[in-house]
Amino acid sequence: MSSKMKRGADALVESMLTAGISNIFTLSGNHIMPIFDAVYDQKIRLIHTRHEAAAVHMADAWTRLTGEIGIAMVTGGPGHANAVSALYTAGMAESPVVLLSGHAPINQLGMGAFQEMAQADIAAPLTKASWVCKSVSELPGDFAKAVSIAKSGRPGPVHISLPSDVLDNAFDASKSMPKVADFESIPIKADKQVIKEIITALLKATKPLILTGPMMQSQAGRKILDDLETALGIPVIGMESPRGIGDPSLGAFSEVLAQSDCVLLLGKKLDFTLKFGRAPNFYKDCVFFQIDPEISEIERTQRAIGPKLLRATRADVLSAINAIMEINTTPKTEGRNWLTEVHEAIAYRPADWSSAPSSANKLHPAQAFAPLQAILDSHPESVLVSDGGEIGQWAQACLKAPNRVINGVAGSIGAGLPFAAAASLAKPGAPVVAVVGDGTFGFHSAEIDTAVRYQLPFLLIVGNDACWNAEHQIQIREYGQDRVIGCDLLPTHYEKVCVAFGGFGELITTTEQVLPAAHRAIASKLPSCLNIMIDGVPAPNIRRA
Repeated sequence: MSSKMKRGADALVESMLTAGISNIFTLSGNHIMPIFDAVYDQKIRLIHTRHEAAAVHMADAWTRLTGEIGIAMVTGGPGHANAVSALYTAGMAESPVVLLSGHAPINQLGMGAFQEMAQADIAAPLTKASWVCKSVSELPGDFAKAVSIAKSGRPGPVHISLPSDVLDNAFDASKSMPKVADFESIPIKADKQVIKEIITALLKATKPLILTGPMMQSQAGRKILDDLETALGIPVIGMESPRGIGDPSLGAFSEVLAQSDCVLLLGKKLDFTLKFGRAPNFYKDCVFFQIDPEISEIERTQRAIGPKLLRATRADVLSAINAIMEINTTPKTEGRNWLTEVHEAIAYRPADWSSAPSSANKLHPAQAFAPLQAILDSHPESVLVSDGGEIGQWAQACLKAPNRVINGVAGSIGAGLPFAAAASLAKPGAPVVAVVGDGTFGFHSAEIDTAVRYQLPFLLIVGNDACWNAEHQIQIREYGQDRVIGCDLLPTHYEKVCVAFGGFGELITTTEQVLPAAHRAIASKLPSCLNIMIDGVPAPNIRRA
């Protein structure tokens, strides 16, 4: 092939450059080698992972922390299949991720081609859109379309399969390439009259709430929500946890939610996290309004609560917020200070956590995490990563940071290590504290190698109770202590695993060891693991009464 010939892969990379792509999270394979070659001399960095799902998780964390589109690229067949599971976590987190998968060549389809698979069909249920690029001329435009779809409406993952012959074939240089505008999201504009009616009703209510979903839980998103709350004088609550109204990071929020007489679902799904809008979790006479980018979500709310949904309109969340902010309103101040009451409920944590009893050579999770807040408070861009069952809930209850990445509404575990590596890349110089369970550690421990290779330091906290504790607690609760089965793990030295990959590690058995060890880990400038032996206690269920 002539060095001057422009291939499909070259046109794709040119399209990526126009989109402002700086990093691709990937794992190599036969079908995508043309793209590796096309990237070689370009200002796009390949972050080469140890598992395809980890590439998607890293792209997910990257977009949540930077606001840029997250690009994951894997080979076809089994590589694609490995990556697909991670799309669920990204989708439930409302993360705009594009998965590019290599694919058997078009001219061999149906003939038993190497790793031939119905890839687009496999990814379709977990994505906003999924298709196979059909020709080299469509390749740059397909990528632009994928980025735009991923960012528009309710953000989420999109998949394109890229046949190897499409990548290798010559691209006609006379064909037009996508412009910057082609990669932008397509707004769903709000009906300002309907928005005004909804806000008027909220301001008349005694105890109104505005609930938002995962897409607004980035640092930038929370700033927008704070501005919205200030403008209206109405509590605006962001939700992104599978524990929903019982999310420990929201303290005693469930208590004030049950008192609210008027709720606006601003891009927040009325799903299991909100107990489907039912009493006693909601006040029996509570009324609802909804602004959502998807008609299907509005229809689902109507089925769930019927006439209690007084008004709904379709709009993307940012367009709706912009329309709300344009309405001239006086912040709600009359009556009891509902805003303060809600804030106090969310901030509440039991005083006895500081003296929670621990077993010999084991820490209570609250005591394990309390010293780490000093690390997160030390930098304006610090990141908290939380992943795991019960341990993840304790971390979210005890720790806070300017940036947070959690396993999210999906309720899946295993993404913590890839999340931490991507966070280190996204926020260079800022401390990244990643809390995972010992079960979680087993999913992607090899990504410590990825972090070592790319010099991505983070502080990994493994809560080691030698147990799949979330399931263990379910069995105790539902079936009794004498019917616990299949949840035991070994008290493995995970810190030694980290050292073996080239990182730093220490074993922790007392509270006094935590902060000094954390400082040593950060000073090492390596991916680090503090293996903290903990008591296997249930996740916190915060109540003030």
